Amino acid sequence: MAQLTMAKALNEGLRKTMEDDPKVVLMGEDIGKLGGVFRVTDGLQKDFGEDRVFDTPLAESGIIGTAIGLAIRGYRPVCEIQFDGFVFPAYDQIVSQLAKMHARSKGLLKMPVVVRIPFGGGIGAVEHHSESPEAYFAHTAGLKVVACSNPVDAYFMIQQAVQSDDPIIFFEPKRRYWEKAEVDTSMTPDPLWSARVVRPGTDATLLAYGPMVKTCLDAATAAEEDGRSLEVLDLRSMSPLDYPTVFESVRRTKRLIVVHEAPSFVGLGTEVAARVSEELYYEMEAPVLRVTGFDTPYPPSRIEEEYLPDLDRVLHAVDRSLGY
Repeated sequence: MAQLTMAKALNEGLRKTMEDDPKVVLMGEDIGKLGGVFRVTDGLQKDFGEDRVFDTPLAESGIIGTAIGLAIRGYRPVCEIQFDGFVFPAYDQIVSQLAKMHARSKGLLKMPVVVRIPFGGGIGAVEHHSESPEAYFAHTAGLKVVACSNPVDAYFMIQQAVQSDDPIIFFEPKRRYWEKAEVDTSMTPDPLWSARVVRPGTDATLLAYGPMVKTCLDAATAAEEDGRSLEVLDLRSMSPLDYPTVFESVRRTKRLIVVHEAPSFVGLGTEVAARVSEELYYEMEAPVLRVTGFDTPYPPSRIEEEYLPDLDRVLHAVDRSLGY
């Protein structure tokens, strides 16, 4: 069992898929010799060659368009979008072509394309480097959307995504790239589309994904000192959503707080709140609450800590929920 950072776990997961399937190719800006800005693809071009790990021009639309063509020819492209805010030049290709090709061809064409996107804030970056655009893609029929939150999931989820015949938007919480965990590469992973209870509790459920899972775990630890038992649920997949696991958790705790970095308006928390309220309205003891980023463009790095959900904001929401 090895102790890996999330970045290294992704690297090892990609290496495994490339060893297992010669049709897996990696493409993106500076992913070859440099190994990507976060070094997730470090060493892969050296080991697998420039035909399978190759640098692209600074043209995100071209990256995705090329990947679609490769998928039609039987390859399994893994595209790296260097930062979250850089994905929008590729948005047309993703939404108009990648998401619809399978349906457009009446099921004849599969689109086994993975689009890796480092997302979220907390690294003191400049504009377009700290955004959370997941709701755009979760809203798009034909796409699957997932986010890892720890090195173990990073290692297995990237392999599961590459092996899938569906186009997958794979979000990686960039501020968690350097956090370590023991990774047992021989274990049997959870299904890619399933949510997971990462800390059991009885008083309220904290639901999060990506970078906010650790924030919620820290909040649960802090709340324990006050005698409160908080369950933490890692959503993992944003499309499809594992509603049975979400409903099961909320039925146990009777309360739900959804936490994510993206703005609240029409965010993932809105959808979860609506569905939980529809299904469990008479079983809950408080309304669903949301702790999110604000409905503004992402701020300059010097004030990003005022924007991002943190321990205090999560615990304040817990107080409100338990106060009903």
